[in-house]
Parts: sequence; structure tokens; C-alpha cells
Amino acid sequence: MRFAIALLTVICIASVIGTVVRQREPLNNYVNQFGPFWSEVFGKVDLYTVYSAWWFLLILGFLVVSTTLCIARNTPKILADLKSYKEQVREQSLQAHKHKALGQLPLSLEASLQQVSQWLDGGGWKARAQVRTNGIMVAARKGAANKIGYLAAHSAIVLICLGGLFDGDLLVKALMWAQGKSVYQGGGFISEVPAQHRLSDRNPSFRGTLTVTEGSRNGTAVLSMTDGVLLQPLPFDVELKKFKVEYYSTGMPKLFASDVLIHDRDGKTTAATIKVNEPLIHEGVAIYQSDFSDGGSLLKLRAIPLNGAEPFTLQGRVGSSTELQQGEQRLGIEFSGLRVINVENMGGNAGAPNAEGGADVRKVDLVDSLQGHLGSGAKTRTEKSLQNIGPSFNYKLVDASGQRREFNNYMAPVLLDGQRVFLLGMRESLNEGFRYLRAPADENGSLDGWLRLRQALQKPELRERAAKLYAEAATPTDKPQMLPQLTATALRALGLFAGADTVRPEDKKPASGWGGLMALSQFVDREVPEAERSRVSEVLLRILNGSLFELHKLSREQAKLPPPVNDAATQAFMTQAVLSLSDAVFYPAPVLLQLEDFELVQASGFQVARAPGKTLVYLGAILLIIGVFAMLYVKERRLWIWLEAAPGQGEETRVRMALSSTRESPDTATEFDRLKSELLKDTA
Repeated sequence: MRFAIALLTVICIASVIGTVVRQREPLNNYVNQFGPFWSEVFGKVDLYTVYSAWWFLLILGFLVVSTTLCIARNTPKILADLKSYKEQVREQSLQAHKHKALGQLPLSLEASLQQVSQWLDGGGWKARAQVRTNGIMVAARKGAANKIGYLAAHSAIVLICLGGLFDGDLLVKALMWAQGKSVYQGGGFISEVPAQHRLSDRNPSFRGTLTVTEGSRNGTAVLSMTDGVLLQPLPFDVELKKFKVEYYSTGMPKLFASDVLIHDRDGKTTAATIKVNEPLIHEGVAIYQSDFSDGGSLLKLRAIPLNGAEPFTLQGRVGSSTELQQGEQRLGIEFSGLRVINVENMGGNAGAPNAEGGADVRKVDLVDSLQGHLGSGAKTRTEKSLQNIGPSFNYKLVDASGQRREFNNYMAPVLLDGQRVFLLGMRESLNEGFRYLRAPADENGSLDGWLRLRQALQKPELRERAAKLYAEAATPTDKPQMLPQLTATALRALGLFAGADTVRPEDKKPASGWGGLMALSQFVDREVPEAERSRVSEVLLRILNGSLFELHKLSREQAKLPPPVNDAATQAFMTQAVLSLSDAVFYPAPVLLQLEDFELVQASGFQVARAPGKTLVYLGAILLIIGVFAMLYVKERRLWIWLEAAPGQGEETRVRMALSSTRESPDTATEFDRLKSELLKDTA
């Protein structure tokens, strides 16, 4: 018994683990969640496939066999005991009971028997009498459900374990062995998978996933096994007409639903809506709404070369890839995702989308995650304010060496700290959070103003003109001799900031990441005495800001735009432009992709299951509840009443009674006192 309880405890703990830890996820997900060491340890004990682990199935099988044998051994005894009233006990043995009494009734023996029988019937007792030469023994019982509870509880364990065995991988593996099937470890389209990796559509038990894109239909589920996948044909096709998401006023989702058409093999079509927690059951197969994803949305992009070349348009579908030629460099582009809704915590000074790269509608937590700048700018925390900041898309750039960098760019500018900025995120690996370049939006809400300024900064002739214009405007009229020196200083500041010059001629520029405010900082540290650095830094930044403003005016002039108005909005634009141009030095891509438009195509992820063991588990759960309550709250009591003629008392009958119970408690004594007071006049 103790060993069985220990095994049941192990099963319960394993079931909790299987509920908490998502099963059959890619291994990288577990490495990210638990770390390399523990993910390997947990994998070796099959915690990622608990319900099909060999030790889990072995324990279930052992419990089924041992509990069945226990039931088979004890059921005849219990049934025999249920039929027995033990009326054959000797009257002298009643004296040995703890709860006993002696009294008499002012009736004859026959009348007393009739009264006792009526009294027992009225109290819910089942009784049987045995007439002897010297008296009558009446044996009664109550609470027989206690023993029925034993059978119910043990039968429940058998049924639940059988249900677990039926709905696990045991039947699937048995069919694989019987039909000569094997798991598939390759890739490609479902239609290209060979027949030896496909199960029969008459498979009595399976649980798999079915992904259907809007406007398409699918009738083959994928069963994830430990070392690959199997394909499970369904007796019908599922066509996804529309995937729907409804939102609360805060932007959080309140409903995920799929409008589907079920196409039977005989041509019959059934329309239905599948919602979360509201599955559709068709031909014995339950279809659950479990996931959703992008089904291949069309992305219309604007590709902006950062070397100053002309932008061009580009199209791609989520899940596809293409190649891009930038000079001598060939880049692969993998379009990996589109999010139409991004609900973020934009409270106060919150910085930018979270480290997951824009909030999934199922997870909103921005304040604690981002302030990730490519170069500068730590922000403070304030109150939470949830807002939808518009669509974003993900893509990966693959260089010639195969190295991948992931990017997450937002379609529309986001208001941060009073300034509208475009968020351009990147990360080197999935283990990192996105770091964001914040490029300011111009007066038209576009990225063009910042791009014009950046391209102008890369042109030596425009830097030279901007330096002269700034020097002419900043040179005092009474000190014209300062003009050449101020021009040279402004040109030097622009050259360092653009990454075109080094601090000293003999210095070598690093392969990447040179320029920006970091270059000016190195110049001050190396060329200016420590006592003068603070003052020189302030002067140099003032010269840089003024020169960049002149460069901004020149860039607008070349674009045939009116000169900028020197107001607060322009000053805010220039402040953010200086920071973002400095950060852009670390942007590890020669081209920037901006989302212009998209055609959304959704895909629903369904879990499909044929689970014959579910009925057994439900029945077992009901029996377990009944059995536990019967064993805990129902006590079996036996009452014996011995009737004999009272010696020397004429027509009176002497009564001796005793009570026993399977579990002794204060209630037993109280009940016996009540029985005495109801039946006997005098007790002794």
C-alpha cells in the first residue's frame, strides 16, 4: 500500500510538471528557459515528454496491474461481507463490545421483535433476525457504502491509469511497430513525406497539431515524437475562413476564434466556430484552438541603403527568404514575422518595446525590460500605460559567413519623451533582447529627414560647406581672424562624428563602430589636457550641434524643401538626431528595411485529438470522488440486539444491545446513547 501511494505521488508530481512545463517544444526553448546544464538534465529524464516517458508509462502500467489484482483479491471478501449480517454471534460476546447496554421492554418476545424491527427500519438500518431456543438475535447494519467506496476508489485509479496509457504514445508506438512505420526527421512539405511516416486514419488514439492558413484547408495532423514527427491523416479537412481576434479597450485580446468549414470525405460540409476553451468535436476528433501565427503575410518594404544609395522597393512574404546585393556584399533576408498589434507599456519615460521585440498580445511588460539603446540614453521608470503602438515586423540578415542578425522594426513612429521616433531594433542572438535605434520622425512623420541628414553627413563636400556656414554665422564681426580656426574646428568635429577621420593620422579606424560621440570623446581624452576637457567638451558639442544644423539645412535645400524653422520642434528633432546618428555607428547592417504596407494573412494552430481514454479518465474521476467521500465520511456500523424473556417478569422482554464501528470516534458514543434512549426504558 505504501509503495502504491509513493508511485501515485510520483505520477501526480509528474503530471504537475507536464502541466507547468510546456511539452514537446524545440530544444532551444528549454535551453533559453533553464540554461544549458539543467535543460540537459531535464531532457535526460524526459520532463519535456512526461506523458510518453518510459518511466511514466511503466508506473501507470504497474499501478493498473497491481491495483487490478488488489481489487480482484478483495472484491469477493467485500461482497461476502456485504451479504453477511453476522447474526450468528453468541449473545455472550455482546458483553465484550465497548458500546453496550442492557434493558427491558414491557412487551412479549414476539411483540418486542416486531417493535425492534419497525424501529430499525425507521432508522435506516438493514436487519436480519435469528430465532434461537433461548431468544432472538437481531443483527443490523448501516453504512455499507464505506466498502463500496473502497472498490470505487481503487477502480478509479485503474480507469485513470488506463486512460493515461490509451491517450499517451503507447498506442501510437504499438501501431508504428505493427504497421512498420517510422518517424520522419526531415523537412519540406507535408505532401512530400513518404507513406512509411504516415499512420492510418483509423488510428484509435492520437494528439497532434494542425496548422491552417486563411483561405486554405488541411487534413493532416503532425504528431510530435521524441526523435521526429509522424503524420496523422484526419477523416476530414479543416478549411480556415477567417481568424478573429477581439480586443479590450486597453488593447489586450479577449477572444481568439476561427471560423472554419469541415469537409468530410463524403463531400458533406459543416460550418463552425472554434474558440479557446470551446472545442469542436467532429467524428470523434476534438479540435481545439491552441495557437495562431502568421500565414505568409505579404510585406511591402522600402529598402534604404545606409551608404547613401537610392532607396528601392522590396516585397516578401513572412516565412520566405530572398537575396539582396549591396555592392560586393550579398545578403540573405529571411522574413520571420509580422505583428499587427503591439500593446506596450508606454508610461511616462518608458523607453521602447520590450526585450522580446515588441509585445506579443499575450504578454505585456515593457517598463521592466527595455531602455535598450544602441549607444546612449538610460531612462527612468514611471507608471504603466498600455498603448497599441502599431505594426512591427521581424527579419534576419544573413551574411556570406552564415551569421544571422535579427531585426525588429516598427512601421509608424512612436511618441517617446515627447519626441516621435522610429524604433529600429536588432539583436545578435535569440538569447539577447532587442536594442533599439531611435531615429526621429520629421515634420511629415517620416524617416526621410533623418536619412537625408545621415546621407549628407557621409558627403565630404557637404560637411565642408556646413562647417563654413556655421563658422561664418558664429564668428564675431569684430574678430574675423577666428573664421579659419572655427571652420577647421567645425570640419574636424563633423569628420570625427561621421567616422571619416581618426583622432590622429597614424591611427587605424576599426572595422566597424567608429564615429559618433564616442569618437569625439576619444579625441578630447587624447588631445586635450585633463584640466581643460570639461570646457573643451562643451565647446566642441556646441560647434557640432551648430554644424549639424547647417548640414540639416543643406540636406533640405538639396531636396528642394524650405529651410527648417528654428523652433522647439526642430530643436527636439536635432537633439534626437545627434543621439541616433551617434548610435547608428553601431548599427550592424548596410541596409535598413522600412515597412510601407502589408497584406495580412493569418494562420490558426489547432490541437486535434482522438482520446478514447478521456471517457475513462472522467469516469475514474467521478468514481474517485465517490470513493474518497464514501471511505472518509461514511462509517460502517453494526448493531446487535439480543431479545430474551425477562426471568420472573411475566410478559416483559430483556434486551441486550451492542454497537461496533469501523472507525471509533466521539460520534459513535453519541449515536449509541441516542439508540439506547430510543429503544430501552432502563439501561444498565
